[in-house]
Amino acid sequence: QVQFMESGGGLVQAGGSLRLSCVVSGSGLRIVALGWYRQAPGNQRELVATLNSGGGINYADSVEGRFTISRGSDKNTVYLEMNNLKPEDTAVYLCNTRAYIGYSWDDYWGQGTQVTVSS
Repeated sequence: QVQFMESGGGLVQAGGSLRLSCVVSGSGLRIVALGWYRQAPGNQRELVATLNSGGGINYADSVEGRFTISRGSDKNTVYLEMNNLKPEDTAVYLCNTRAYIGYSWDDYWGQGTQVTVSS
């Protein structure tokens, strides 16, 4: 019922930039928070950046200063601007939302978009 449209991934050389976007939709969906996580084979899924309902932002130490998360004016779109990309950033990047459907909330996940950074 919750739909994700993720885009912006691709192949880039080290030092380059990419901008990821995610549009979340669903019947009766009320978004509380949006964020990006990443996962690569052999690695744990890790938080990259999140925006909460109070406007608070969290970044992973490994990306702070290089990545910027922002929310679209329509409130259901989240962006991740990634600068000075490193090979260690290579992963599937997953869009996440914490949202209400009716009276309860849950976490919902997109399919992910691949980011590959070459040396």
